[in-house]
Amino acid sequence: MKKSVGLKALLVQLISLMISFVVLHVSRQFSDFRPEFFYFLLTHACLAASLFLFLRFDWWWALIQFIFPLCVFGFLQQNIPSYFYLIALAVFSLLFWSTYKTQVPYYPSKTSLLPPLRELLPKDSEFTFVDLGSGMGGLLFDLSSRCEQGHFFGIEYAPLPWLISRLRQIMKRARVDIHYGSFFDCHLSKFDVVFCYLSPAAMTAIWEKAKHEMRPGTLFLSYEFIVPSVKPDIVLNIEAEEALLYGWYL
Repeated sequence: MKKSVGLKALLVQLISLMISFVVLHVSRQFSDFRPEFFYFLLTHACLAASLFLFLRFDWWWALIQFIFPLCVFGFLQQNIPSYFYLIALAVFSLLFWSTYKTQVPYYPSKTSLLPPLRELLPKDSEFTFVDLGSGMGGLLFDLSSRCEQGHFFGIEYAPLPWLISRLRQIMKRARVDIHYGSFFDCHLSKFDVVFCYLSPAAMTAIWEKAKHEMRPGTLFLSYEFIVPSVKPDIVLNIEAEEALLYGWYL
């Protein structure tokens, strides 16, 4: 996602709203059709989502474009205090702050990843492991408690998950270093294993970064999202899930 994507999303909403108004006006001028406001809003939501798919953005952006106007309409029908919206805005901003720059929405890692990950980590030697986009740190804390020979690091750009993970690290006294910032600014040369659970939009860029910075023999892992046009060295099924864990040796 380029830095202008937020402006594009707003522009698409405005354009689809204007088109919907024109369609509504024309329908009233030349027919007896009088659509209710909800159906007008539904048309606006469908048009906004269709425009984003036409522009070849990721599918989840189209979903956001569709849901947003309907949610606004639904909330306005409720007797909700105005401060609720301010609180909600603050929480979601702190949670999804990184999406604008990193192209990655908040994806919490799953506990089912732990067994296959532990199998891939070195058993008889020390190693360094980093989780790019570590969220609230659950994966790192679980691995660090089971792999004493590992040195675990996390980097997170969203303020709220980073703060929660730092507080958890202090309370647990875990052997985990959590850093605030974008994983694109983190140099990968000092890590033996690099793990990420990102999004399709970020995989090409993060793979190019890994190729240039990771040392020969180190391991790059991605859960669910594959690097386009690059055959993985490791493909593991995560039990009871359709998603796969992919791995590439540098």
